[in-house]
Amino acid sequence: MRLGVQNVLFCLALKQQPINVGLIGFGFAGRTFHAPVIRAVPGLQLTTILQRKGNDAANAYPDVRIVRTLEELLAFDSVQLVVIATPNVSHFDLARQCLLARFHVVIDKPFATTYAEAAELVALAEKCGRLLSVYHSRRFDGDFKTVRNLVASEALGRIVLYESHYDRYRPQLRAGAWREQAGAGNGVWFDLGPHLIDQALALFGSPEAVSADVRIERDGAAVDDAFDVTLLYPRLRVQLRGTMLASKPAPHFLIHGTKGCYVKYGLDPQENALKRGELPGGSAWGKEPQEAWGTLSRMEVDELTEQAIPTEPGDYRGYYENVRDAILGKVALAVTPQGALSVMRVLELAQQSSLERRVIQYT
Repeated sequence: MRLGVQNVLFCLALKQQPINVGLIGFGFAGRTFHAPVIRAVPGLQLTTILQRKGNDAANAYPDVRIVRTLEELLAFDSVQLVVIATPNVSHFDLARQCLLARFHVVIDKPFATTYAEAAELVALAEKCGRLLSVYHSRRFDGDFKTVRNLVASEALGRIVLYESHYDRYRPQLRAGAWREQAGAGNGVWFDLGPHLIDQALALFGSPEAVSADVRIERDGAAVDDAFDVTLLYPRLRVQLRGTMLASKPAPHFLIHGTKGCYVKYGLDPQENALKRGELPGGSAWGKEPQEAWGTLSRMEVDELTEQAIPTEPGDYRGYYENVRDAILGKVALAVTPQGALSVMRVLELAQQSSLERRVIQYT
């Protein structure tokens, strides 16, 4: 069924108009992670894209209005939700202007370049009575959904070590890539760290302290491209790691508990599917092949047993479905402003810990 027909049927069933969405930015994030997912969610209508230069958006979405300035987008009263998918340094100012114009706002991670900026946006959203959320879509990865269920069911017992990696092999720098240029909010820690932090906080809450080594490993790099960050809890250690020089990646998840261990290699397949231009939907979306499933090891009657655990299907549409329903007042927002602020706090504490070479208390 075509997405447009799906949207009409959904709105007719609920007897309501779709929520009109404006997307700011049509670079990699906007083109890959936002536009196709928004279009695949019934009840959301992508009506406007702000792309300052080029015709990529117009070619990809000929039925969507293309504007060149923020002022043009803000002038459309029909838009209710604005999604910001631009370089990190622009998040604060764009979100502030959109909130002041009384739009609901979703910001691609990271929330902002500093905790202070993010806190100001949270206060402004409360004052304006508008929804504000950050696109922590990795909560909707299939492997993380599987981990969350394993932890909640106590299949591993009490968790004593939770380790999550983003390992890549990209020894060459990308010429002209803004993320690899020196500047506020750039670097791998602010790029990949928010995913790992948000997942950890969703599982275990705020830590007592943070210890971190955020560093440069590649020759000629101008900004951090590797990190080892430990979140300290009373009886648990959470280790978040990333590098661009892992020709043989470590497990994406390694979790030890008093009753067993879970090991999972590889990443959720949705990102690669979206990069290939596939659209969310269908029975196969977000499903992993059996050979990619993680392994649960447990001691059963003095014998170590191993069991492949089916990975739940991932689905980034779940993020925008929740935003849609929260705007309509039907459910609580999943990725709350306060939760996103906590991620920003850990991002900054890790930077401070690495710079000062000491453990920093979480306050």
